[in-house]
Amino acid sequence: MMDKFHGDLAKLKSGVLGMGLFAEQMLSDAMLALGGSDLDLARDVKERKTRLSEENDALEEEAYQTIALYQPVACDMREVACALKVITSAERIGRYGKDIAGVVLSLGDAQTFDLVTALSLPHMGDLVLSMIDDSLRAYETCDLDRIAHHSERDDVVDSLRQTIFREGITYMMEDPRTITPCMNYLMIARYLERCADHSCKIAEKVHYMVTGERVEVR
Repeated sequence: MMDKFHGDLAKLKSGVLGMGLFAEQMLSDAMLALGGSDLDLARDVKERKTRLSEENDALEEEAYQTIALYQPVACDMREVACALKVITSAERIGRYGKDIAGVVLSLGDAQTFDLVTALSLPHMGDLVLSMIDDSLRAYETCDLDRIAHHSERDDVVDSLRQTIFREGITYMMEDPRTITPCMNYLMIARYLERCADHSCKIAEKVHYMVTGERVEVR
């Protein structure tokens, strides 16, 4: 019975990790579409939303069935609880990737690559994606070193978002033609900040899963 349980738990973890990496790729491809004004890639990212939702529902059901069938306790229950948090955060990250792709499509030819670069959105995206990847790999391997500095990294992302906001306002004041793209780019910066927050939530649950100790990562 215990062998079956731990086999099912390992299968659940593998599925959750796969969903997390799928969501991470959605965000990564959305940022690539933004940087290259790639409307085809943006459409592809939006179309992945259906698969993301299906995986979310299926994995949640699998986690609840695991609880109902085996009634896990202690570290096993922490692992199931962590899986549920990763599922939720991954779904949100993927949705933000879809939303960024939607911005790319809505701007179309009005998108300004120079403005994207000037506002440091690609750099912010790289920072956030590295946080997401480290939190997922920590979940996969239980290596807490990968999330040891998550709070400091989140502070950098928050500070960068504030800088982007101030610079965006400046561009809009100096040239009214930048108002529409800048407003959209400021929204993308907010989406990226929220993705970093979800990475921190994953890191919190991974730390609890491994140690049994609750920490706040923010």
